Amino acid sequence: MSAEQTGAHPGQTGSTSQPPPGPAQVALDIAHAAIGLSDPNPRVGCVITAADPAAAWARGHTQQAGGPHAEVMALRAAREAGLNLQGATAWVTLEPCAHHGRTPPCCDALIEAGVARVVVALRDPNPLVAGQGVARMRAAGLEVQVAGAFTPAFAQEFQALHAQSLTTSNDAQGQAWARGALELNIGFFSRMVRQRPWVRLKIAASLDGQTALANGASQWITAEPARTDGHAWRRRAGAVLTGMGTVRDDDPRLDVRLVPTAHQPLRVVVDSRLEISAQARILQPPGPVLVYTGTGRAAEASLLRERCPNLQVVEVLADERGKTDLATVLADLATRGVNELHVEAGHQLNGSLLKAGLVDELLVYLAPRMLGPGRGMAAFSPLERLADGLSLEFIECTPVGPDLRIRARLLGRAHLLEERLGHVLAPPPPTMA
Repeated sequence: MSAEQTGAHPGQTGSTSQPPPGPAQVALDIAHAAIGLSDPNPRVGCVITAADPAAAWARGHTQQAGGPHAEVMALRAAREAGLNLQGATAWVTLEPCAHHGRTPPCCDALIEAGVARVVVALRDPNPLVAGQGVARMRAAGLEVQVAGAFTPAFAQEFQALHAQSLTTSNDAQGQAWARGALELNIGFFSRMVRQRPWVRLKIAASLDGQTALANGASQWITAEPARTDGHAWRRRAGAVLTGMGTVRDDDPRLDVRLVPTAHQPLRVVVDSRLEISAQARILQPPGPVLVYTGTGRAAEASLLRERCPNLQVVEVLADERGKTDLATVLADLATRGVNELHVEAGHQLNGSLLKAGLVDELLVYLAPRMLGPGRGMAAFSPLERLADGLSLEFIECTPVGPDLRIRARLLGRAHLLEERLGHVLAPPPPTMA
């Protein structure tokens, strides 16, 4: 059976070398299957456990935009398997929606199904939901437990069920579970809370920090495993952004080819003078392409669109330096539903994004080679003081083939997002009758 169908209760699968994860952990694990599928909707997983502890679990994750949400998929799987939903518990990584969008409200589906309890990792920051799903289910008589505000009795039950889960053990309030769900949907939360995507800047460099030789040659600094891994990160993104310099020097496609994906991210080029050639590989199928340029380029844009029907050109006012205003670009991408923005650009655009404070996270692949003088990771003006440098915090360091993948965030960036989501991560306790 597929992940969208029922899965045997882990305790009923026979002998195993490791204890099974609890339902909250399974819901979070299955939510990852929505990567590259559900955008612009969040990546959500749902597990339904029947009142009978020996019964199988039903599970589901969010489908493509306009398709069923995780709760509906899990309910469908439960019904197909003949599970008794009366008295069941639904474990969901994000608050069930309460509004009519492309699909009906998921909270109503859970209510009508006869589920007795819903356990939620995070409240939805979408203003169209924002606690209304929890409120509606409680008003209908369902018990709703939200991570960070579990009742004492349920906290004990949660901890007992998840004693063997890597991310939820010793976490009676489920806050590690909630943070896992936040990390999976950090772009969605960024778009809802800050009205801009979560910007991840990808760089492939030598050990001495060079991304290309002085003559611009850069293919390939890292090995094939790192390039494949980079495509997996492209798949996460709603859009992949580059600059005209990279288009001119490397002629990249910037689509997802090396890993399976249900859809291609939007490809975006910052080209202030609209110099891009209609023959550029990034303008070729599959998928749409967006080019941000300066004002007064209507005639050139019209000619380009005639040759590239998948292209849209957006004119943007210049910033104080006469360049395309990057903050405006990000804000516009947010209105287009871009949650995570994956940047693969040259050192000039990298430097502009970093200096403008628009980068949230760096994804750096370091190759075990030295290249000497060349093009660095980001173009900065010389600093007079060490204290003026950008401060980062490492969040991951993982070997990928012969190379090293390092992820670092601007100091305090993730904590700032969590502070602004305090009502989501630690909601007030439910009012008990």
